[in-house]
Amino acid sequence: QSSQGTLNRNPTNYEQALGDSGEEKLPLMEETSSRTRLSPLPRPVGTIHVAIVCAGYNASRDVVTLVKSVLFHRRNPLHFHFITDSIAQQILSSLFHTWMVPAVRVDFYDADELKSEVSWIPNKHYSGIYGLMKLVLTKTLPSDLHRVIVLDTDITFATDIAELWAVFHKFKVLGLVENQSDWYLGNLWKNHRPWPALGRGFNTGVILLLLDRLRKLRWEQMWRLTAERELMSMLSTSLADQDIFNAVIKQNPFLVHQLPCFWNVQLSDHTRSEQCYKDVSDLKVIHWNSPKKLRVKNKHVEFFRNLYLTFLEYDGNLLRRELFGCPSEADHNSENLQKTLSELDEDDPCYEFRRERFTVHRTHLYFLHYDYEPSSDNTDVTLVAQLSMDRLQMLEAICKHWEGPISLALYMSDAEAQQFLRYAQASEVLMSRGNVGYHIVYKEGQFYPVNLLRNVAMQQVNTPYMFLSDIDFLPMYGLYEYLRKSVVQLDMAHTKKALVVPAFETLRYRLSYPKSKAELLSQLDMGTLFTFRYHVWTKGHAPTNFAKWRTATTPYRVQWEADFEPYVMVRRDSPEYDRRFVGFGWNKVAHIMELDAQEYEFVVLPNAYMIHMPHAPSFDITKFRSNKQYRVCLKTLKEEFQQNMSRRYGFAALKYMTAENNS
Repeated sequence: QSSQGTLNRNPTNYEQALGDSGEEKLPLMEETSSRTRLSPLPRPVGTIHVAIVCAGYNASRDVVTLVKSVLFHRRNPLHFHFITDSIAQQILSSLFHTWMVPAVRVDFYDADELKSEVSWIPNKHYSGIYGLMKLVLTKTLPSDLHRVIVLDTDITFATDIAELWAVFHKFKVLGLVENQSDWYLGNLWKNHRPWPALGRGFNTGVILLLLDRLRKLRWEQMWRLTAERELMSMLSTSLADQDIFNAVIKQNPFLVHQLPCFWNVQLSDHTRSEQCYKDVSDLKVIHWNSPKKLRVKNKHVEFFRNLYLTFLEYDGNLLRRELFGCPSEADHNSENLQKTLSELDEDDPCYEFRRERFTVHRTHLYFLHYDYEPSSDNTDVTLVAQLSMDRLQMLEAICKHWEGPISLALYMSDAEAQQFLRYAQASEVLMSRGNVGYHIVYKEGQFYPVNLLRNVAMQQVNTPYMFLSDIDFLPMYGLYEYLRKSVVQLDMAHTKKALVVPAFETLRYRLSYPKSKAELLSQLDMGTLFTFRYHVWTKGHAPTNFAKWRTATTPYRVQWEADFEPYVMVRRDSPEYDRRFVGFGWNKVAHIMELDAQEYEFVVLPNAYMIHMPHAPSFDITKFRSNKQYRVCLKTLKEEFQQNMSRRYGFAALKYMTAENNS
């Protein structure tokens, strides 16, 4: 149909365009009774395609719960197509890369490139411009992709998605569930004018799209003309893409196949969702489509909430299970990992230590909203630290002492990550800061992967400099500005320097934090403060030369010595930490040795300090103190690290061997 007029006036032409090939049989299911059930044999192994629009930090968190619920029930290979902004792409690509789930493929499409396609449509819905992107899927997704299930991020599956995929053989173009609220009936309040819809209209939280049919029908042209016409009187959409889908369907009712409503049980207020199911076993897909999400009114909401929380807190590592009887594409990352692990000697008493170095920990970057542009003067510095659940209480204090950007790696289980989320959202101090990046590294194995955590936090630094700290330390007030001034004063941009911030400790839980160096020195003399680890491990900080620091007014250079482990500020491009050191022992020492081998100068700052706050001993230090094998393996790893150093740095690294032998 060439003329636009005919397009809208004569919907039967579309039906003719479909021809008789409309009934495409998919050999995925067999019919039994009134409901479609998975046929037990033979099981199909076709890939199921799922498209999801996902933008921003919160949606990236929500979509993980949806993905977990799909993975939990699935028995087929899956191919996810994510239409994302740059934020969601960074988060989700790193998450899937480290999740390493077999028989799952992920592709990303840049939503920012699609904005111009829909930005002309005014939209009042909270999803913003991204709420309109489902309209352009025929254009965005690969032209050889014929069918796809499209999902909102606030969906939870309670059944195998293959059951939904099987419904494709029943219809010609679009599969949708009726809208379960009275919105499109137009009687919710006085002067309520919804967009046109067929009866109650349809909800676009779950859509089955036959893409090749839609392309044949010139879907692009179809929805644009409808939207342009309706916007003349409606002025804007209230429910984003859903309004436009419904307006098109109202004119072309043949397009839609109505799915049974258990495929999209909508839990917004004022819905008839309770009429969708008689029994819990009827539930297939739950849609939290109210801005209130879990606090919605429904007499069974407790049951739904528990189902949702099950996946929210479910250990994602358990979803790495293989699909039996399904030949899936080989994943090179996973093959290389298996090869590396198979080369390790399982009878080696230090096997577990060596294995940890190669463990791929699932990682969710930017778990909370982050919004920070480094200052334009190239002096900006990020505080880097790592922590687990038992150190959460340090976060607010650190935020009060350091106003600059912070990059944190948090080692947690899925359930702990949710506890952390609730803690952070209830904290005024943390919520008032947009410049703290929280990166969740999920727990796996028996060690605390301290250096992996540090590396994750370092990799997300977006300022030219980073201050490598630990979570138990409170930096002095004003340290952020002082370090930025030191960048200029010590020409950090053109020299290889590590600026040492002298470390102290208190054994008192309620310390009156010193506001100046003079105050710190008097507390030192009174015995309320000590130089860090003065009682147990003086070597770690001895080269800092505290006696000299007391009277120093200008920065001074110190030489590396065995076991030196100061806290330093360095350029962002400085070396990462060595992953072989896990738990307690040698994790920082090895890093400082590497800096020395790369000829960094250690320069102590005369007016900087940080104070270690008291806490119960960590689980790993307890393990070290009580376990002989732990100490033996640590010694072995140290020796191997030093041999690596001499291989990499040659003659210059000999001093590390002799220093170690003398210590």
